[in-house]
Amino acid sequence: MQRPMRRVAAAVSAVFASLLLSLSLSVPSAHAAARNPIVFVHGLSSDSSSWNDWIADFKADGYTAAELHSWSYSWSQSNVTTAQQLATEVRNVLARTGASKVDIVTHSMGALSARYYLKNLGGTAYVDDFVSTAGVNHGTTTAGLCAWLYTSCAEMNTGSAFLTALNSGDETPGSVSYASYWSNCDDALTPDTTAILSGATNVEVGCVSHNEMNNDHGVYQQVRDFVA
Repeated sequence: MQRPMRRVAAAVSAVFASLLLSLSLSVPSAHAAARNPIVFVHGLSSDSSSWNDWIADFKADGYTAAELHSWSYSWSQSNVTTAQQLATEVRNVLARTGASKVDIVTHSMGALSARYYLKNLGGTAYVDDFVSTAGVNHGTTTAGLCAWLYTSCAEMNTGSAFLTALNSGDETPGSVSYASYWSNCDDALTPDTTAILSGATNVEVGCVSHNEMNNDHGVYQQVRDFVA
């Protein structure tokens, strides 16, 4: 009886091994399914809560809380200081998640500190996709209203030394994929086309107000598809 039993056991083991192999081939590995975590950077007179709508949208589309990172900084300080803090935030996100790169999604003035990080602080090595929504990439004349109050506001005033240096040479450095979404109804950006970046995917989204650019669901869908 031992020989037949051994044959049965061997047959069962072979079937089980085949089943396990089939399952391992049909289920994607965690590495294959991994996405870049997203770091969100808000703008002037704002904080991390300005991303609540989009974070909810990303979660509804399958992202986990561990993949979505919004943070607050002192928006009155120099964009250089904010860029240095962003560099620390990115390092922390990479350490927590085990990812090799992040995607950065910005609104308004947040585009300036993020771009400074990419251009001057080695950020291109750690960022896969960069997104600017209503970004003050080439400055705005409306910043003259607060330039005397805040360093950050003076820096985003049209023609500032900060912007001249930031936009000199390559506006989209490294192997990062860049996108800029802008509106022809943006009353905070003068002119509206200040948001356009040379070398980026530049998308005019239609009539969306400045403060709604990172709340609007239609813009969200385009940003989601870009970083995906």
